Amino acid sequence: MHTRKAPLKTGILGCRGIPNRYGGFEELAEHLSAGLAEKGLDVWVYNSHNHPCKDKVWRGVNRLFCNDPEHRTGQAGQFIYDLNCINDSRRRAFDIILQLGYTSSSIWYFRLPPNTQIITNMDGLEWKRSKYGWPVRKFLQYAEKLAVRHSDALVADNPAIRQYLSEKYNVSPEYIAYGATIPDLPPLEQQIPVQLHLPGRNHRPELHPRKYFLLIARLQPDNHIEEIIRGVIGSGSELPLVIVGDCQKGYGRCLEKKYASDRVYFAGSVYDKELLNSLRSKTRLYFHGHSAGGTNPSLLEAMAASAPICANDNSFNRAVLHSNALYFNDADDIAYLIKKGLDEHEFSAWTENNREKIKKDYSWEQVIEAYCRLFSSALPGEYVR
Repeated sequence: MHTRKAPLKTGILGCRGIPNRYGGFEELAEHLSAGLAEKGLDVWVYNSHNHPCKDKVWRGVNRLFCNDPEHRTGQAGQFIYDLNCINDSRRRAFDIILQLGYTSSSIWYFRLPPNTQIITNMDGLEWKRSKYGWPVRKFLQYAEKLAVRHSDALVADNPAIRQYLSEKYNVSPEYIAYGATIPDLPPLEQQIPVQLHLPGRNHRPELHPRKYFLLIARLQPDNHIEEIIRGVIGSGSELPLVIVGDCQKGYGRCLEKKYASDRVYFAGSVYDKELLNSLRSKTRLYFHGHSAGGTNPSLLEAMAASAPICANDNSFNRAVLHSNALYFNDADDIAYLIKKGLDEHEFSAWTENNREKIKKDYSWEQVIEAYCRLFSSALPGEYVR
């Protein structure tokens, strides 16, 4: 195995940009790109032209900006943005392109640059998301098939996703999870209350440790937001539910109109990682309603921050949490679990187990090393340190 004269040139497509101001793929791109750059790779990440950070280089990573019309056209703009990124990649001479997801990119497979290894992180089962109607779900199944067919290698971030892809398409995806960082937080008894800002409201509630419930997610139906709200309300608990997520449009706005009260706080989008970890670590119970994805970064971050977790009961979440969480299927389950009471000793053991799992299986260092090994196998004879 020889050493390259020039660093391996890698392009990362499929996210809205770094540093993360949106979601899971952006968090992956942020940590992975910086880690690869530290290892000497020549890393380029595509960014929406709307990204608030305009630096051309961030932590050693080159940032490329492409026109993203989604703010004008809605979700259809994602297809144009992905096409713009793919078209630009044709003149960059990348050795490897890592595509994060396939929903709006796989139909442009014929525009992918030749003589470049295409690796696709398949994300979750997008066609299962309840927010989509039947025609969109059929399209997403077709897009999934295109991504499998036109990629040189596939990544599954969850064992259940890997098993699904293997059985359906007779392929061997590489299992590489997301990562998380264990925050440096004082013991719970030494933590002070959080004063929460609520957009559009003068009221700034003070959140004391273990005196509120928490939900951090995109506000969309397949994340079971409304079921969680109804379950908390139906439990009769006096503890408020804090919801962190964009509620300025669509489904989120409808939920806020319907449920915002002194018991249900809509905090809007929050990107302050220190504040988010503080909220996670102090919550009485953290609700994770994601049902169609693989390993969700927000779940790992809750585990890393020692949040007691109640998750939607599906194979993806159980593959990560195993027996170290409560599980729900509907609002009645949530109401019952809260009424039943939460065993502090049991939760303490669960949160400790989850933190150890983050150290053992979900550290960013492991994720970066796994991608380096995958890149090496994709380009035999090339050196990735």
